[in-house]
Amino acid sequence: MLAVTKPRPFLGVLLGGLAAGILDIVYAFVLVGFSANALVRVLQSIASGLLGSESFKGGPATAALGLALHLGITIAAAAVYFLFARKSTLVQRHYLLFGALFGVLVYLAMNFVVLPLSAVPFKIKYTTLAVLQGFVSHALLVGLPIAWCLRRFAFDRQQVA
Repeated sequence: MLAVTKPRPFLGVLLGGLAAGILDIVYAFVLVGFSANALVRVLQSIASGLLGSESFKGGPATAALGLALHLGITIAAAAVYFLFARKSTLVQRHYLLFGALFGVLVYLAMNFVVLPLSAVPFKIKYTTLAVLQGFVSHALLVGLPIAWCLRRFAFDRQQVA
């Protein structure tokens, strides 16, 4: 693997956030099936956090908004991780552990803080299995890609080796 000669935090945040967002949304698509209607509904359900039930009447436009919101959230999450990790060589050194833990924190924040404060027009049922599934999927598909991309692009690995 090529060594980073100059840390590029913006690139790490952008690529980490996009990787996490794409992996997470593909995972959601797999869960609901790949029919065109199901994919649009998943994206519209994300937009419903902003638009409420009107998002389900907007067709492709609100689906696109949902995708943009989802990617914006994961890029913002990557920025938060960067702000936290840049101050700690421990976090940078043990990026896999802290990335996975961060993914779980993202799941908790989104499901138990952001969604209840949003305009989503439906209730989410949190079974033990669903929460565990959310922990694992967010640890692997959100936290790890963010942590890896930041380690690869944003931090001087020679200083934290």
